[in-house]
Amino acid sequence: MAPELAGADPIDDKEEAILELVWFVLIGLAAGWLAGQFMKGGGFGVIGDIVVGVIGALLGGFLFGALGLSAGGGLLGSLIVATIGAVVLLFLLRLIKRA
Repeated sequence: MAPELAGADPIDDKEEAILELVWFVLIGLAAGWLAGQFMKGGGFGVIGDIVVGVIGALLGGFLFGALGLSAGGGLLGSLIVATIGAVVLLFLLRLIKRA
């Protein structure tokens, strides 16, 4: 085991999971808002944008994985994948709404 650095406060698994969840929600919010701007339909309010963005992030991750694509890692890559997924989700929702 490596000795800990003096003054270093390691983040435990629970705190790390909470931080990941917060980032996931923030990326979802940004992706939902961006998708609303791209689709010219406006947003759905903060909660609606988060829901569209989070579901879009899951959809985007699935689509990119199924197609064997990668948007790169990190915050920007996650935002790109989530936004593309949210745009696809909004497109599908609007098709269903018309029917």
